[in-house]
Amino acid sequence: MEKVRAEILDTGSDLATSAQIEINAPAQQIFDLIADPRCHQLFDGSGTVQGSISGPVRLHLGAKFGMAMKIRLPYRITNTVVAFEEGRKISWCHLMKWTWSYQLEELANGNTRVTETFDAREIPFFAKHWLKITGAMAHNPKWIAKSLVRLKAICETN
Repeated sequence: MEKVRAEILDTGSDLATSAQIEINAPAQQIFDLIADPRCHQLFDGSGTVQGSISGPVRLHLGAKFGMAMKIRLPYRITNTVVAFEEGRKISWCHLMKWTWSYQLEELANGNTRVTETFDAREIPFFAKHWLKITGAMAHNPKWIAKSLVRLKAICETN
């Protein structure tokens, strides 16, 4: 059996990383999972998302949602949805202003191409420094790819 992998994309920036995968499921089904913050822990490839602690069951533009996180030590973070196109795109950011985005494109064969992007190009200097000293940018491509593989597995078994 061939191992499922997401394709890591070249963003042309050391402050952004992106990967994509093709999922045998309708875009709306995938989007519904991503738009439910209670499900984020299920497909998080970084192991940092511990669970949803506050916010709506379904995200929308401007929605705020709190997550329990852990990178060495547990902490909580509040995210705000900054882009939302039903069934196609969702992005959120938090205090440090980097964004996590999911773009969904329905393909002619009935599958959906999902692209996940972490973008820290427009954040304050101190936040860029934090990313560099924590090594987050070195880990993010692998973590994003792993998240997409998990998302694919969930969506293709439901």
